[in-house]
Order: sequence, then structure tokens, then C-alpha cells
Amino acid sequence: MSQSQDTLFSKIVRREIPADILYEDNLAIAFRDIHPQAPTHVLIVPKEPIAGLGECGPAQHALLGHLLLTLKRVADQLQLGNGYRVVINQGQDGGQTVPHLHLHLLAGRPLQWPPG
Repeated sequence: MSQSQDTLFSKIVRREIPADILYEDNLAIAFRDIHPQAPTHVLIVPKEPIAGLGECGPAQHALLGHLLLTLKRVADQLQLGNGYRVVINQGQDGGQTVPHLHLHLLAGRPLQWPPG
């Protein structure tokens, strides 16, 4: 599995760049997106520098579940009971701009379908 480069998210994990952190544990960190696409836009990022979902395999099974449960924890913390959307972009055509796996938690307004 290839690792991500030294990305913006890796620097946030190492506290080299400030972020509005909402949650952190030994595997993941959640912080507000600096370019929000909805009133609530939080990124959930694994501390392990994985380039993207396409780089994951069986070894990341538990981590991927942890990321989803972390997202749910943050949604509960933010009282997003009216609903939210979870997005994972993979690769250039998928809209991924930072080569470090991350989940987007979008909420705070009605989200249209289809996206994009």
C-alpha cells in the first residue's frame, strides 16, 4: 500500500498547522473544513497517512469502521439529528484534492441529490 505525501492533513495531525478540532483519539482526528461546502462541514481523517480509499485493503478493515463511527460520534456531538451526508472522494476524477484519506460530514441545510 502506498502512503500519502506529507499533506496538509498530516501537518494538522502533527499540530504543525492549526485547526478547529472537534474530536481526536489515537486513530483519527475530526476538524472543521476551512472551505466549507455546507453550514456544517467537518473532515474526519485517519492519523495513519493513507493516500485514499483506493489504497485500503483488508489491513484497514477496523480503521475504516472506526472512521465511520467517529463521524457518527461527531454528528451526535453536533446534534445533527435532522440529517447529514457522508462523502469520501477518491482520486482526481472523484474530486479528491488532498491525497490523504478523509471523510466529509456535511449538514446544516437540505442537501440535494444527485450531488456534483
